[in-house]
Amino acid sequence: MRRNKANILDTALGSVVALLGNLALAYLLYMIARVVYLLENYSYFAEGMRLDHILEMLGGALRFDTSAILYTNLLYIVLMLLPVWAKEQAGYHRFCKWVFVVVNSLCLVVNLCDAAYFPYTLRRTTTSVFREFQNENNLAGVFGTELVNHWYLVLIGVVLIFGLWKLYIQPRTEGHRYTTLKERLGYAAIYVLSLAVAVPLCIGGCRGGLASGIRPITINNANQYAERPTECALVLNTPFALIRTIGKSVFKVPDYYSDPKALEAVFTPIHQPGLSALSDSLVAPASPVFSDSIVYPRKKNVVVIIVESFGREYIGAFNRDLDGGRYKGYTPNVDSLIAHSAVYRYSFCNGQKSIDGMPSVLCSIPMFVEPFVLTPASMNSYTGLAGLLSNWGYQTAFFHGANRGSMGFLAFANKTGFQHYYGRQDYAGDARFGGDGDFDGNWGIWDEPFMQYYCTKMSEMKQPFFTALFTVSSHHPFVVPAQYKAVYPEEHLPIQKCIRYTDMAIGRFFASASKQPWFKNTIFVITSDHTNQSDHAEYQTDLGRFCSPIIIYDPSGDIQPGMREAIAQQIDIVPTVLGHIGYDRPYLAFGIDLFRTPAEETFAVNYLNGVYQYVKYGYVLQFDGEKTKAVYRLTDRLMQHDLKGRVPVQAKMERELKAIIQQYMERMVNDHLMP
Repeated sequence: MRRNKANILDTALGSVVALLGNLALAYLLYMIARVVYLLENYSYFAEGMRLDHILEMLGGALRFDTSAILYTNLLYIVLMLLPVWAKEQAGYHRFCKWVFVVVNSLCLVVNLCDAAYFPYTLRRTTTSVFREFQNENNLAGVFGTELVNHWYLVLIGVVLIFGLWKLYIQPRTEGHRYTTLKERLGYAAIYVLSLAVAVPLCIGGCRGGLASGIRPITINNANQYAERPTECALVLNTPFALIRTIGKSVFKVPDYYSDPKALEAVFTPIHQPGLSALSDSLVAPASPVFSDSIVYPRKKNVVVIIVESFGREYIGAFNRDLDGGRYKGYTPNVDSLIAHSAVYRYSFCNGQKSIDGMPSVLCSIPMFVEPFVLTPASMNSYTGLAGLLSNWGYQTAFFHGANRGSMGFLAFANKTGFQHYYGRQDYAGDARFGGDGDFDGNWGIWDEPFMQYYCTKMSEMKQPFFTALFTVSSHHPFVVPAQYKAVYPEEHLPIQKCIRYTDMAIGRFFASASKQPWFKNTIFVITSDHTNQSDHAEYQTDLGRFCSPIIIYDPSGDIQPGMREAIAQQIDIVPTVLGHIGYDRPYLAFGIDLFRTPAEETFAVNYLNGVYQYVKYGYVLQFDGEKTKAVYRLTDRLMQHDLKGRVPVQAKMERELKAIIQQYMERMVNDHLMP
């Protein structure tokens, strides 16, 4: 009997030990994947790589790894701890091994894939990615290209999965037979006790702790261990980010202001435009906008060009002091245009994805928490520049050289009031152009021919018109047409040759547009959807990754060209354009009219990994929704000197940012996106 009891204990404890050992393997797998994630994107994290801080982040990462490992391995844990003696056989434990290896291999794969995707989003991937790309039919090709480009990640994945299989601890089962009721009850008692211990531990691990009052941890809790918002990606893991965003409510209304009037007094997105003059500093002295000869409203044509991945870093005119004054950039045509345009020393995008750029540029709705168009709030009643101008007598059209429905742009264009949409199929059906022979094989029609098509179609529209173009060529997998491969060869970053190509396309577009009768009666705005690959440290900081151009060009000469010592952002485009053409109806916009706002009152706001960044009064304030995490001078380009608690204007910035956040959340939740 003593020998049988030993067998019972050996078997039961052996399975428990094997379970713990295999879960330890999962922890090791997650940590290795995190190291790979760090090395793949080291330039984004290099600044904070002190040993004490690394240890702090790794310690915090264990909470999120524990949650992800327990969530994804719950079935395996239950299978291993079932108090059923019949499971102690080789076939059953081989099945358990397959469950463990398959589940954790999938978790490894998503972590490694996210390491390659991080430079495009600066965060861990959430479930919004499935909605973002649900209409794309070229993902297999893009994914295949990434596998080739990141072959070393594939190799690492294969080696780690093989190691997981070989190192898996499988309990011994041979020789154990239980024939008496007493023996079976003893076996069951051991496992029932193990389950009694495991259940609360698993619940606590999934939640992030067992202490009373602790709410389940979310991706925002990573800020507790990060010094910069970008570092949250190192603390988190991708399975956790995916699990924690399944079916979650995106927007929660804070209670910073209990009095609606007090909130409105600090910030309101409702604009009541007047017909006052533009600021004297922005008006060309020789041809002032506000004069007796000008009759408002002036229904000028409006053209907004959103250039894919067109970060401010690539444009020489914005970076005369880079590389000791030797920097030329990659955009001679845009540089030439800037010489005749109003531009801003500090200009920013309001998100990190193409689907963030659309609402920001065309509706003055920034990205907070998740891309607006992927949230339930996208079903609210709202409009944008297209809808407002359509109801004001404009003909409106949206142009995107990709397949109809790509990125959800067709749906967005329809929702926001565009009367017409022109995409790849429309281009291919126009016999005047090259048809599908101009398809880049990945995303859409090459920028050069499509922008000529764009110009031609505008010449067929009735004035006044409003159009928006979203380009495609400066996008992964970063290729140029075959005839330009020698003209634009590979450079340090893959995107740089594409930027040169698209800049050429923009130059050709303006050469054609300048010959059209509508040209001088048109205001042009050029910006990007987001930024992309970077060469310089100042463009790799938490704020630097949001540096996008805001270029406003009016060929009539109404706006004096030059660099404004002010702040601009994508969400300022709608109110600035409406103010310039004399729009005289109320509307909603979270941005400001740059032409009617003193430079010291201009601002920018964006959101990165649970932290809001508010730029105003010469400072950058980072706020996690409850408290300020850091304050930097705007001129501190590398964001190295935290001035939190030492800046008198910090409290004022906090009050203003809280008002913006609360207005945003209340209007999203309560469907108040119309004036």
